[in-house]
Amino acid sequence: MLAELAAANAAFGIIKEFVSNGKELSGCVKQISDFVFAKEEIEKNLKKKKSKGVGGTDLEEFMALEQIKEKEEELKKIMIYLGRPGLWQDWQVFQAEARKSRRYAEKMAEKRKEELMEYVGYGIAFISVIFFAGLMAWFIGKWLGRF
Repeated sequence: MLAELAAANAAFGIIKEFVSNGKELSGCVKQISDFVFAKEEIEKNLKKKKSKGVGGTDLEEFMALEQIKEKEEELKKIMIYLGRPGLWQDWQVFQAEARKSRRYAEKMAEKRKEELMEYVGYGIAFISVIFFAGLMAWFIGKWLGRF
């Protein structure tokens, strides 16, 4: 969690520096992306911890999320006041669509992994059947005196 929080803080610092130097937001697209990715990673890790019942220090987690929310609110103000009209709303829509596509890609990757494990299981079962059939043929051949 600390690594993601540090990444979010670093990315936001670069965004603020860009804007304070009079540059446009389009020049720091990677940093905005890094900020959002770090935010989503923190939220995903916290949800994972809660679902497992593993509790870290709740205050640390709360404060990390609060810092991210404050920085996101600042980013909102920057986009509203320094960006084109409707930039924040367009950004929200884009973010929602990107989040949906990432979730879909994660589900598809998980499904592919499950299918691969199923095929590996089938392969192991097939090899085992062939091995035991050969072993049984060898024993029958020994019993009949052919080997």
